[in-house]
Amino acid sequence: MSAPLVDRRGRWSNWGHSASSTPAAVAVPASEDELCSLLAAAHREGRRVKVVGGSHSFTDIAATNGTLVSLDKLQGLTSVDPVSGLVSMLGGTRVWTISDALEPYGLALPNMGDIDRQSIAGALSTGTHGTGLAYTGYSGIARGFRLALADGSVVTATAQENPELFQAARVGLGALGVILEVTLACVPSFMVRADEHPLPLRDMLGSFVELCRSEDHVEFYWFQHAQQVAAKVNTRLPADAERAPLSRRQILFDDELLSNGGHRALCELGRVAPGSVPALNRFATKALASRVYTDRSDKIFVSPRRTRFRELEYAVPLQDFEAVFAEVMAAVNGFDAGITFPLEVRAAAADDTWIGTASGRESAYIALHRFVKEDHVPYFAAVEPILKAAAGRPHWGKLHTRTAEELRSVYPRFDDFLAVRDRVDPTGVFANTYLDRVLRDAPGRA
Repeated sequence: MSAPLVDRRGRWSNWGHSASSTPAAVAVPASEDELCSLLAAAHREGRRVKVVGGSHSFTDIAATNGTLVSLDKLQGLTSVDPVSGLVSMLGGTRVWTISDALEPYGLALPNMGDIDRQSIAGALSTGTHGTGLAYTGYSGIARGFRLALADGSVVTATAQENPELFQAARVGLGALGVILEVTLACVPSFMVRADEHPLPLRDMLGSFVELCRSEDHVEFYWFQHAQQVAAKVNTRLPADAERAPLSRRQILFDDELLSNGGHRALCELGRVAPGSVPALNRFATKALASRVYTDRSDKIFVSPRRTRFRELEYAVPLQDFEAVFAEVMAAVNGFDAGITFPLEVRAAAADDTWIGTASGRESAYIALHRFVKEDHVPYFAAVEPILKAAAGRPHWGKLHTRTAEELRSVYPRFDDFLAVRDRVDPTGVFANTYLDRVLRDAPGRA
């Protein structure tokens, strides 16, 4: 059973406790007709509506003082073509349920992010991505949508039918309509071998781009002041490859005790004793076990995240990675407060979305995290200017300070997106403070 949308005081907040609002009403429609009737009434009466999925965006993209809508009753696969790999599903479908649903058909998502608690509509709308230079984020595999627009009408959008709306909706920020159904291009099921091991920092920085080109999926974690990184290299294998999953002991000890419970303890200790952070980070880097294991793709791509944090993540041109990350490291090491969360670094293929973070360019992703009980603002402010100067694009669901005018300079199709938004939601039914900042006000909102 899903958690309630709001607490006993009627207040909604996100997973990272970085955004909250008090909606005037909440709704969990049980049918498409019920949702469309809600939208039509809001449109007539000039009320705002926001859809929320798993509340995993760190920004206030889902915050509203209007009606907050959950799609939790609109979940599940609606059609599967095992030959073409095209799979349609309802917008409220949680990402963590998709792999099990696809398994009987011999299909899988081509790539996944390391968190799967989102709805597929939310993951698409914010440009959620994984890692691997041959693979895009979820938006790159979208092949069609059924959308409920602000006036309650329903439209189909594909590359052939309403093509501009389709392109905009692939990363739509929840600004265009409600994703009732999406069709994704899936692939035959596959296994993944994960190789996790420490590497000297210098070696990883000098070889990261080359490693991303030679291996299927590469990511690494670097702690403030550390001279080593924790690397993870994933190799795709056939579906019939021998499975060698983590043992129960490894899951309990490495993932739950060390990576989750143990890391939370380090965060708590670092918060009350900041001077201990360099030693704690060296210990954390060494404590991450070297291990090799093989399992179904989703079980490798996704990791449990039980210690709450706030996050900023930017995509920068892959060819600029080494120089940009050197500046980022200097800023992080020069930051006075101890940072007990590592930076996470990944890479993804270019795609042709209009406002996806990898639009038109191979991208390196640099993510900063701060423990939920610590003030993230000064830390992120110390690093974000470096990422801005590198033509960086902020992840739409993670904390950043960019405005519409700034974002226009890094997205060649930004005005095309605005033109579609202004056409399908001219009065800003789906608008909120976040969208007003990153897109500008809807033209008829005044």
